[in-house]
Amino acid sequence: MTTTSTGQPLRIGVLGCANIARQFIRDLRPSPQVRVTCVASRNAQTAATFAAANGVERSLGSYEALLADPAIDAIYLPLPNSLHAEWAIKAAAAGKHVLCEKPLALDRAEAEAMFDAARRHGVVLLESYPFWFQPQTGALVELLGSGAIGTVRSVQACFGFTLLNPQNNIRLNPQLGGGALLDAGSYALSLIRLAMGDAPSRVSAVATMAPSGVDISTMATLEYADGRRAQLSCAMDAAYHRHATIIGSAGVIETEYLNHTSTQDAGHPYGYMPSSMRVRRGIAATIAYEQDTSPVGSGFRFSAEAFAKVVGERDFAAAARAAQASIDIAATLEAIRRSAQSGASVAV
Repeated sequence: MTTTSTGQPLRIGVLGCANIARQFIRDLRPSPQVRVTCVASRNAQTAATFAAANGVERSLGSYEALLADPAIDAIYLPLPNSLHAEWAIKAAAAGKHVLCEKPLALDRAEAEAMFDAARRHGVVLLESYPFWFQPQTGALVELLGSGAIGTVRSVQACFGFTLLNPQNNIRLNPQLGGGALLDAGSYALSLIRLAMGDAPSRVSAVATMAPSGVDISTMATLEYADGRRAQLSCAMDAAYHRHATIIGSAGVIETEYLNHTSTQDAGHPYGYMPSSMRVRRGIAATIAYEQDTSPVGSGFRFSAEAFAKVVGERDFAAAARAAQASIDIAATLEAIRRSAQSGASVAV
C-alpha cells in the first residue's frame, strides 16, 4: 500500500482531463495537505497540454502509467460515471488510494466490488460529494446528532438546472452513465442518506426521458422500514434550484447544501455563493429560525483534505462508515431507476 511520509502532502494524480478536474486542481493549489503532481490521459499530448494549462508539474500518456507511478500516493477519478468502477478497482490493485467523483457507481454490485477491492488491497476509497465535507454540513450533522430538531421524520431534497450544450454533453449519453438521477439526483439522495441515517426499504419513482434514453427529470418517494418517508426530485431542464428541508419531531432544518461556498453574494472569482442553512428549534410557527454561520470555501479542497486525513491516519473505520453510505446510495439510485422504468415500487 502506498503511504505518505509524516508531514508531507498527499501526492495526487488525476486520471483524465475532464473539465471538473480543472476546478479540482485550481482549488487544491493553496492546500498544504494535498498536492496534484501529475495528470494522465490516453493521449500523451492531451495530457501534456492539460498539465501545462493547469500548472501540474508532470503528465503521462496513459492511465496505466499513472497507476504504476511510485511517486503518486492517490488517484482523483473524474472519469465518466460508467468508468468509475473499472478504474477505481484497477487503482486499488495498484496500491493507490482513490477519491472518486460522484456517483461512485452505476449500481450496488459495482459499489460493493469497488469497496471490496479497496479492502483487499488496504487502500482508502472515498466518494466525493463536495458538500459532504463543507463545515456547514458538519454543523448540520452536529445539529442532527444533538437532537436539535428531535427525531427526523421526513426529508425533501431537490437539485436541478438547465443543461447547457445538450448536443454533445455526456450527461445525455446513456453509455457513459448519463441522466438527471445519477448527475443531480445523487446529490439530493446523498443529503437524504445523511439526514435519515440509512437506506430506504422501498422506492416509487416517475421520470421524463430525453430522446437519447436518459432521464431528463425524476421524482421519487422513499419509504423506510420504520414508517419515515423522504422525497427526491432532480432535473436537467429547469431553472437552477438546490434545497433540502429536514423535518423533525421537534424542529426543522432548511439548507441549500452547496458544494462550494463564499461570503459574497456576487463577484466571487469562481462564482461561489453563500449557502443558506437555518434551523428552527421547536414545533411552533412563532419560533424564529437561527441562521448558520459556518466557515466557507471550496468543497473540492475540503473533500481532498478530509481524504488526506483519513489516508494519513489510516482511519479505516471512518472509511468503512463512508463506504456504507455510498453503498446505500448506489442501491437506492438503482431501485429508483428500476421503479421509474417499470412504473411499480421497488424494494431496495
